[in-house]
Amino acid sequence: MSHHRPADAPPSSHRLRLITHHLPHLVFFLVVGAALVRLARLNIPLCWDIVMASGLLAVTYAAGLALWSRLGRLARHAWVTVLLLQWAILVLLTPPSLTGSYVWCAVPLACAALRALAPRAAGVAVLVITLLLVGQLTRSAGGFDPEMVLIPVAAVWGTVALYRTQQQSLVERGRLVEELRGTRDVLAEERHRTGVLEERARIARDLHDTLAQELSGSLMLLQAAEHDWAERPDRARSRVRAVTEGLEAGLAETRRIIRDLTPVTVAEAGLEDSLRLLCARAQLEGAAAQVRFRSIGTPRPDVDKAAETSLFRVAQGMLANVREHAQATSLLVTLHHHPGHVELDVCDDGVGFDLARVGGASRPDRGFGLPAARARMREGGGDLDVDSLPGRGTRVRATLPAGRRSGAVVPVASAVPR
Repeated sequence: MSHHRPADAPPSSHRLRLITHHLPHLVFFLVVGAALVRLARLNIPLCWDIVMASGLLAVTYAAGLALWSRLGRLARHAWVTVLLLQWAILVLLTPPSLTGSYVWCAVPLACAALRALAPRAAGVAVLVITLLLVGQLTRSAGGFDPEMVLIPVAAVWGTVALYRTQQQSLVERGRLVEELRGTRDVLAEERHRTGVLEERARIARDLHDTLAQELSGSLMLLQAAEHDWAERPDRARSRVRAVTEGLEAGLAETRRIIRDLTPVTVAEAGLEDSLRLLCARAQLEGAAAQVRFRSIGTPRPDVDKAAETSLFRVAQGMLANVREHAQATSLLVTLHHHPGHVELDVCDDGVGFDLARVGGASRPDRGFGLPAARARMREGGGDLDVDSLPGRGTRVRATLPAGRRSGAVVPVASAVPR
C-alpha cells in the first residue's frame, strides 16, 4: 500500500510510520506461513484443502499490496471484500483444533480495511471481523470463554484505536504543514513587496541624482542666460550651449538608467575623472565661484563599479544641494583612498543649516537628497555623515568599504571632524 511522507516530517516520525505501515503485512504472512507449515505436517485431506484456501488468501493479499497504487477506490473496496470473504471461508473451514492458526489474521485484515475503506465502511468491516472472530472462537471452545475470546478481540480493537490515533496525527501534521506552506507563501509575498519598494526607492534616488539634478542645473543656466542676453550675449550663449550639452548628457544618462541604472561617466571614465568632470560642470553652473577636486592616496582596484557608482551619485546630489542652497564661494571635493575604505568629502563655505531642522523642511519637494544619499551608502555597507552650522558652511562625508561587494553590510563608523 502506498505511503506518502508529509513534508518537513522528522526522520524518527517517518521511521515510526514505516514500521506501523509494514508491520501488519509482516504479521499476516508470518501467521499464514506458520499455519501452512503446521497443516502440511498433519498431511490429511482437510488440511490440504485449508492450505489451498490459505494460499489463495495470501496471493490475494499480496496482489493487493503490489497493485495498490493502480487500484481505484472501488477496486480497493472489492479487494477488502474478497479478503474478508476468503478469510471467513478459511475460518469456517478450519476445525476447532486448528482455529488458532488463522485467528490472528484478523489484526492485519482490520488494518487493511482501515487503510482501504472510508471511515464508516471500515467500521462495518471491523465489526464483521469481530463477529466472525467471536463466533469461531466460541465454536472452537465449545462455549464463550472470556479469556480465549476477549484477547484476540482486544488486539483487533486496540490496533484500530492505534491506527485511528495515527491517522488523526497525520491529518493534524498535514494541516500544520499546509499552514506552514501558507505562511511561507505570505512571507515570500512580503519579501517580494519589500523588494519592489526598495527597488522603487533606489530608482527614485537615481532619478533624483541624475535627471532631477541635470534639469535643475539647466534651469538655473537658462535663467542666468535670460538675464545676460541683452548685456552679455556671448556669456548667455555659452550658458545655452552648456544647457544643450547638459541635456544631451542627461538624455544619455536617462537611457542608461532605463537599461541598467549604471552611470555612463563612471563606467567609461572611472570615478576620479567622472568627479573631475562633475566639478568642472558644477563651477560652470554656478555652484560656487571656485570648485576644486583632489584625489588623495592610491586608487584601489578592488573597489567595484557599484561602490563607485554610489559615491558618484552622492557627489552629484551634494553638488546640486550646494548649487541650490549653499550660496558658497568655494567648494572642495576630495576623494580619499584608504586601505580599508574609500571616502568622499564635499566641503563648502556657504550659509550652512541647522542639522536639527534638516528633516522638517517646509517645502515638500526638498529634503530628499541627504536621506537618499545616506540610504545609498548604508546599502553598500558604509555611511554618510553631515556636519553643518548656520553661517559656517557644510561638510558631507560618504564612506564605503573597499575590497568587498557593495551589497555586503560592513559598517564604517567614524566621526566627522569640523
